[in-house]
Amino acid sequence: MTKEMNWPDWLPLRQDLRKLSPYGAPQLDLPVKLNTNENPYSLDQKMQQHLNAGIGRHLEFLNRYPDRDASELRSALAHFINSRSSTSFTSENIWVANGSNEILQSIALAFDGEALGFEPSYSMHPLICRVVGRAWNGVPRNSDFAINMEKALSIINERNVKIIFLTTPNNPTGTSIPLSQIEKIAETALLRNALVVVDEAYAEFSSTPSASTLIEKCPNIVVVRTMSKAFAFAGARVGYLVARPEVINAMLLVRLPYHLSALTQAAALAALELASEMLANVERIIRSREKVAHELRTLGMTVAPSDSNFLLFSGFGAGAEAIWKELVEQGVLIRDVGIAGHLRVTIGTERENDRFIQALSKALDKNQNK
Repeated sequence: MTKEMNWPDWLPLRQDLRKLSPYGAPQLDLPVKLNTNENPYSLDQKMQQHLNAGIGRHLEFLNRYPDRDASELRSALAHFINSRSSTSFTSENIWVANGSNEILQSIALAFDGEALGFEPSYSMHPLICRVVGRAWNGVPRNSDFAINMEKALSIINERNVKIIFLTTPNNPTGTSIPLSQIEKIAETALLRNALVVVDEAYAEFSSTPSASTLIEKCPNIVVVRTMSKAFAFAGARVGYLVARPEVINAMLLVRLPYHLSALTQAAALAALELASEMLANVERIIRSREKVAHELRTLGMTVAPSDSNFLLFSGFGAGAEAIWKELVEQGVLIRDVGIAGHLRVTIGTERENDRFIQALSKALDKNQNK
């Protein structure tokens, strides 16, 4: 849906960038927005007051640069990961940036060789790689969206692949990768001096253990996470990386100076101090996910198993774009993720979910009667 650009001759834009389109979901002002996998529940008054207090303490010092190493925040993130995964990381195992995409870009900038991913998956992985001039190898997933392990291991052994992207739970399908498969891929990649980047943006919604539990055994595993989803903190832009200290030191080579503002660091620290409260709606979203999945199946849809805060579904007679437009006309925005015959819906509030199911039912009836 991105408009193709006709770049002027006087603009010395790289040739490989001229054919790319920028990332971005449609931003339409509609009553129900279920297209960008945000947490639908805003921060309550207690959390807002706590964040205001944390940020307020830094306002007097905005004439000074922030801590360029974000030391306090990295220690707090290490404590958070350890509390959930029974690990023993320190600040030396953590790097933090403006959203997980900045982390992914730093990885693409720092390391050598070609990149490998299993598609469909998060579309920023190939885009970031191509923007920095890195060759991308996209390998199709199986029909059930699982990774073909035989093919994956073969490609790692045969090609000059040095960065392997694994997304779990996977966006846009919602499916998780078993920890045993991640470990097998990492062991094979280690023999080729390759990194395995595990994107866990939606990990808090899944019962599958974090790949961070494998880092002690597999030094080439790099786990990328975010506070945007489960923490309901998308507007703050905080992403972080869990890895061996050698990987963190490589991040320092490509970071921008003072990249993470003092206000962002303060907000993230305040949020982590109330981590249990910030994550209180995760179970509520999971319950809603299962309810919406049941209702979609009742409408005759096929729903991919999801460990995330969204559902990928198919089974409508019309094309995905036609159903998407019908929903937009009814004030409901979901996502056409470019998979033929599929659409993705973010789990919203109970009211939003009901509006979506009602709108979809009407859209299906309308298209069946054409």
